[in-house]
Amino acid sequence: MITNKEELFIKCLDAVNKQISKYQNEMDEIKESMENNDAHTDYDEDDTKGQLLNDFEKYAEYLDNSRKMKEKLSRIDHTHYSETIDFGSIVETSENYYFISVALGKIVLEEGATVYAISTEAPIFQEMKGKKEGDSFSFNGKTQEIKGVH
Repeated sequence: MITNKEELFIKCLDAVNKQISKYQNEMDEIKESMENNDAHTDYDEDDTKGQLLNDFEKYAEYLDNSRKMKEKLSRIDHTHYSETIDFGSIVETSENYYFISVALGKIVLEEGATVYAISTEAPIFQEMKGKKEGDSFSFNGKTQEIKGVH
């Protein structure tokens, strides 16, 4: 497979943008619910507001993380090629394809190929970092050969 780095980058950016939109919508709905709760008083109002506030804070953290992922993605040069595995590399192994970028998981390209978008904090990246085509690494007790670095 010849991996299209530009398509992969756009798919990852779309996934992050969907996350941002989802979390922002959740926060907007919670904010609206909190404002509507102010209009009337129920016995369990404090519990409801507390739960809504907790949910709001949870989604605010998710939103912040997604924005950081988007910012990190923007630092990838789609035209840069390196022989050694590092941030921005697409790695073809005997098992899978990996895009060293942000932790998005499984990305399916137009031609149907599956690539796993992983962050530089992922344990598997730590095993393959700095390696090049022809090298091998072990992860979870399994040895994988690096067939290509794009």
